[in-house]
Amino acid sequence: MALNQGWIYSEQISQNGNGITILNYYATHYAHSSRQEWSDRIQSGLISVNANVITDCDTLLKSGQHLAYHRPPWIEPDVPVDLPILHEDAELLILHKPSGLPVLPGGGFLENTLWGWLRIHYSDPPSPLHRLGRGTSGVMLLAKTETAKSKLSRDFRNGEIHKLYRALATGNEMPDRFTITQPIGKVPHPIGYLYAATATGKSAISHCQVLQRDRIPGASLLAVTIPTGRPHQIRIHLATAGYPLWGDPLYGVGGAIDENSVPGDCGYFLHAHQIQFTHPTTGDLQRITAEPPARLTCSNGEGGI
Repeated sequence: MALNQGWIYSEQISQNGNGITILNYYATHYAHSSRQEWSDRIQSGLISVNANVITDCDTLLKSGQHLAYHRPPWIEPDVPVDLPILHEDAELLILHKPSGLPVLPGGGFLENTLWGWLRIHYSDPPSPLHRLGRGTSGVMLLAKTETAKSKLSRDFRNGEIHKLYRALATGNEMPDRFTITQPIGKVPHPIGYLYAATATGKSAISHCQVLQRDRIPGASLLAVTIPTGRPHQIRIHLATAGYPLWGDPLYGVGGAIDENSVPGDCGYFLHAHQIQFTHPTTGDLQRITAEPPARLTCSNGEGGI
């Protein structure tokens, strides 16, 4: 297995970091690594301040400084790389993303991502217009021109693009139809922060419909639409309502967070089934469907919302 090219994680020190030692800063802000690991990295010359390598762990930081961690090359986890093209023209690319493939670099993934796949197959890679979680499969909409990117990004912001999901949720006692409006925002986590249910978060709306109860024992198949698009919205909303996604390692009943897991961990069942939008140049209404995996198909033929 080949090493990737490594990565530079850059940031600017805020007022809250003023006067803190560089070791305390990293150990506090990025607790996914131990204090000793950060000490070893600093002393090995992997961290710089304003482009100057720092090896003294007691170096004091000042607000406004530019901090960079030069992560050495590493072997990334394997990912699925079969991405069927659902539609392509001069303006758009629409792919069927498999579960297990991250969209953008992050965590342990750099080149084994959808973005890495695009860079291999396109000299001018199309731009993803939205995100799907690593464990989420289904329709991905990408723009090949600035005109398409601008128009469709505006449509996303205005709620004019409609997405339909399939989800396997724990439990069978939910109403036939229900709506969840729990705000979603950042909360502290050992990796720094993640998105979760919080009263101080941004508004979020998910409309849910039961397609089949006991799709597998103890779990129901749902159709879900989301007029808003907060990170991990469906996972967070269903967990908060008491029906977490079947197999979700991170978000539990009531929105409880497992601090030993991260958002990129797989195991849950969520699929972006369909997207409907107005083509940015022709003005035609487009409806593109990605067939769901077997566990998210409905044996009674219901399509939902």
